[in-house]
Amino acid sequence: MTRPSRPSLSSSDLALAAGRTATLAVLAGLFMLATTPFFGRLLQGQTDHLFRNLAYALATAVLLWQVWRGSVWAWRLTVGFSVFSGLLVFIVGMLAGVSHWQGWVISAAGLGFMVLGLCLVAVPSIRAFLDSRWAVRGLR
Repeated sequence: MTRPSRPSLSSSDLALAAGRTATLAVLAGLFMLATTPFFGRLLQGQTDHLFRNLAYALATAVLLWQVWRGSVWAWRLTVGFSVFSGLLVFIVGMLAGVSHWQGWVISAAGLGFMVLGLCLVAVPSIRAFLDSRWAVRGLR
């Protein structure tokens, strides 16, 4: 009895698999950067504005899920929000970094937002993966 042979994977399938992994990593990174302050305060027992922060985390998850599903408008919003908020967080961190070391951490988070948002535009494997998602949805 012979085993059935595996179908051969083409280079485009391998590129899409790499793009899938990279896209998932970028979206997970964006979610973690966006929700780390809230979860950090929650672990310290600070429950001020709990429902507002939960709604924010849920809205972030929904937006990133829409990007994963192949929504062009969600991708545009995510890239725009990432770059704009990253720049804002970076500037605030630099102003705070003059007197406290925590400002440098905040500036690094701002750079992280900008880099991850721009990865959705500039990394070829991520773009190929998203382009394939958009083609499946017929939006492009």
